[in-house]
Amino acid sequence: MKREQLTEKILDIKREKGWTWKYICEEIGGMSPVLVVGALLGQMKLVKPLAKKAAELFGLSEVEERMLNEVPMRGAGTPMPPTDPLIYRFYELVMVNGPAWKALIEEEFGDGIMSAIDFNMEMVREPNPKGDRVQITMSGKFLPYKYYGNEQGIPEYGFKES
Repeated sequence: MKREQLTEKILDIKREKGWTWKYICEEIGGMSPVLVVGALLGQMKLVKPLAKKAAELFGLSEVEERMLNEVPMRGAGTPMPPTDPLIYRFYELVMVNGPAWKALIEEEFGDGIMSAIDFNMEMVREPNPKGDRVQITMSGKFLPYKYYGNEQGIPEYGFKES
C-alpha cells in the first residue's frame, strides 16, 4: 500500500461513519488538530501513541499504523501554483503580502526567517453579522541566518543590529 492509498482509505472510513474532523481529532488528541488532520491526509506524521490511537479508531492494520508514523514526503500532491481555490487563496496571500511580511519581519528581527518547523497555528470561526470569518493565528520561531566564516567583530548571526 502507498501512503496516498492509506489517505483514501481513511477518507472513505470518515465518510462511511459520518465523522467530522473535530470528532476524529478529539478521539486521537495529543496535538493540534491541524497536525492530526495533516497527518491523516499524509502531510505530517503521528508519533507512535497517536498513530496507535488513529489505527484503533479507523480499524487499520499494523503496517498502516506504522505508515502513519513515517516521515512523509510533504507537499506531494499539491501542484504549484495550487489549483484548489481555497488553497490558492493562501498562495495568493503570500504572493501579494509576502514582500511586506518579509520587510516587516526583517526590520523587527533581523536577517532570517520565520520557522515553519518550530511553528504554532490556530484556526477559529469568528462570528460576524456580514458573514463568519476565518481567523488564523500563526506563530513561528525566528531563525537568524548564520554568517559562517565571519571574522572577529562581525556578528555570527543575523539578529537585528542595534
